[in-house]
Amino acid sequence: MLPNSLQRFAWLSIFTALATILLKSLAWWLTGSVGLLSDALESGVNLAGALMALAMLTLAAMPADDNHPYGHGKAEYFSSAFEGLLIVLAAISISYAAVVRLLNPQALEDVGIGLLVSVAASALNLATARTLSSVGRLHHSISLEADAQHLFTDVWTSAGVILGVGLVWVTGWLWLDPVIAILVAAKILHTGWQLLRRSADGLMDVSLPTESLNVIEELMNSYRQEGIDFEALRTRQAGAYAFASLHVLVPGDWTVQKGHDYAERIEADLKAAVPHLHVITHLEPKNYPANDGRTGG
Repeated sequence: MLPNSLQRFAWLSIFTALATILLKSLAWWLTGSVGLLSDALESGVNLAGALMALAMLTLAAMPADDNHPYGHGKAEYFSSAFEGLLIVLAAISISYAAVVRLLNPQALEDVGIGLLVSVAASALNLATARTLSSVGRLHHSISLEADAQHLFTDVWTSAGVILGVGLVWVTGWLWLDPVIAILVAAKILHTGWQLLRRSADGLMDVSLPTESLNVIEELMNSYRQEGIDFEALRTRQAGAYAFASLHVLVPGDWTVQKGHDYAERIEADLKAAVPHLHVITHLEPKNYPANDGRTGG
C-alpha cells in the first residue's frame, strides 16, 4: 500500500477531528471548564494536522520526475513537522488560558453531561488512533504515525482532564481544573517536540531503523557463504519509501554476466525483505586492491 492509497486514512482522521471538535466544544460550553477547553483546542490542532497529512500524502504519492528522481516521499516529514509545531503552539495557548483561570477561579456547571460528551469524543479518538497507528507502522507512513501519536496523546490527556473535572465536581476545589490543564499542556509539548525531532531526522536522511538494517545484514550474510562480500552500505528513509546503495564484491574470475545475475538476485531479495525499498548496487571484484578498507567510491 503506497501513499496514494493511504489518503483515505487521512480522511478518517479529518472526519474524526471534526466530530471531536463539536463534541468537546459542547462539553466546554456546558461546563465552562478550562480543562475541557484545552481538550477542544487540541482537537482543532488534530484537524489542522490531518488536513496537512492529506496534502502531504497526496504529494508523496506523485511519481518521480526529472526534478525529483527519488520521488516525493519526503513530503510526509513536512506534515509531521507541521503537526509538531501546531502541538507546541496549542500547548502554549492552553498554558496561558490555564494560568488566567488559576488567577480567576470559576465554578463549573452541568459537569455530568459535559463529562459524558467528552468521554464519547475520547472513545472516537481512541478508535481512530488505533487504526492510524496500525496502518502507519505497517506501511512506514510518518504522516499517519504522527497523526496517531497525536490522537493517542489526546486520549490520555482527555482522560486526565475528565478525571480532574470530576474531582472538581466532587471536591469543589476549583484550582484543580487549571492545574490539570497545565499538566495537559506539558504532555502535549513533549509530544510536539518528539514529532519535530523525528521530522528533522527524516529530512536529514537518517538511516533505516535497526530492524530493517538487521534484515539487510542477515541477507548479506547468506550471500557471503556463496563467496560474495559487501561494503559501503548506505540507507535512508523518505516517508513510506526506503533507499539503499551498496557495493557487491564478487570473485575476480567470475564473468561479468555471472556477477550481474547475482547482483540482480541480491537486489530482488532486498526489495522483498524491506517494504518499498529502492536498491542501487555497484559490482566490483573482491581481489581488487582498492577495495581493502574502502567505504565508498
